[in-house]
Amino acid sequence: MFADFGLHERLLKALASLSFVEPTPVQAAAIPAALEGRDLRVVARTGSGKTAAFVLPVLDRLLASPAPRAGARALILLPTRELAQQTLREVQRFAQFTFLKAGLITGGEGFKEQAAALRKNPEIVIGTPGRLLEHLAAGSLDLSDVEVLVLDEADRMLDMGMGEDALKLAEACSAEARQTLLFSATGGGRVLERVIEQVLRDPQLLILNRRNELNEKLAQQVITADDVAHKERLLQWLLAHEAFAQAIVFTNTRVQADRLAGVLRASRVKSYVLHGEKTQEERKQGVERLRQGHVQVLIATDVAARGLDIEGVDLVINFDMPRSGDEYVHRVGRAGRAGQDGLAISLVCHNDWNLMSSIRRYLQQAFEMRQIKELPGSYTGPKKVKASGKAAGSKKKKQQKKDSTPARVRKPQARKSAPAAALGDGFVAPKRRPSQESSS
Repeated sequence: MFADFGLHERLLKALASLSFVEPTPVQAAAIPAALEGRDLRVVARTGSGKTAAFVLPVLDRLLASPAPRAGARALILLPTRELAQQTLREVQRFAQFTFLKAGLITGGEGFKEQAAALRKNPEIVIGTPGRLLEHLAAGSLDLSDVEVLVLDEADRMLDMGMGEDALKLAEACSAEARQTLLFSATGGGRVLERVIEQVLRDPQLLILNRRNELNEKLAQQVITADDVAHKERLLQWLLAHEAFAQAIVFTNTRVQADRLAGVLRASRVKSYVLHGEKTQEERKQGVERLRQGHVQVLIATDVAARGLDIEGVDLVINFDMPRSGDEYVHRVGRAGRAGQDGLAISLVCHNDWNLMSSIRRYLQQAFEMRQIKELPGSYTGPKKVKASGKAAGSKKKKQQKKDSTPARVRKPQARKSAPAAALGDGFVAPKRRPSQESSS
């Protein structure tokens, strides 16, 4: 129960009005530790409720010790505008019965208007590193009074090249009395470790999920395809026959995203494209249209979709395989959030197979192999696979020395294709799903 945490009465009143009673696992673990004033490093998957896990302790600290409004008292850094906007809405909901104010500072908005808002000295500043640094350089942002620094989606910030900017902002905050809370969906690797060493002091580590602990109600499938054109036909079939409320289709490039929009338009599928070339207003419009049900399908690249928190997404399709296991977790974590049922489908050509196998091995999970009988293809996986699941290539013969006698050339013998059962460990036979009757 939230009441057991000893939160300020005004926060408990807000939680009651929002029907928040039972905390999620990440909230139950992080809120008490944060209330003690310790630095935290929290690893929790997308959709686990981690925003409230840091917003509530921040608000409680500011309410418990009122201070002159000389400058920002809390700074929350996020990798994207959309995630910053969502965090602002959460802060406003939880702070609705308090006098605490928050300001949003992101790119794509008027700089002068933001500077004017900062002159009103909001207690909490929420924003993206790049634009915040611009205000810091211009003198319109004062971070010397910051008591709590939050880095949310820290692993993604580093992936997007924001690590140096985040460190500069951290250096501008008071180091002596500052509490730092760092949240990420993955471990983040060595680069994140270096950032942690510089910004956290004796942090308490809370790992709420390992990389292989995705939502247990999320079904993960692989459908093999011959080429991009075959993938497009499979995508059209899936969107026409799968039962879903909202879907996100991921691509690796904005060019492919724009192309798929045309393909789906020809199939009369209502979709919206979201990538880095879209303006801030266009990105807002896309998210709102999906939320309101005007479109059912969002076609997105990783950079644009990072931080989206849209309830009701129950289908994720990887038209292009993500380039890493962590990116895969970020993508498919949007389907079946908060323990709901979800389906993640990856379309795999011959040049995607090894990448898919590496991701499966990294996550230590089994992917269900599925076939669409209405759209059969010639590629069903490599003829031979290694123990890792990757394709087994033929070894190159050593070049003979020039002065050696040429070897007798033998006619190549026809090789038999390996049966489907030779796809390697980590794959399971397709399960019959109600929405797949036409494909079974």
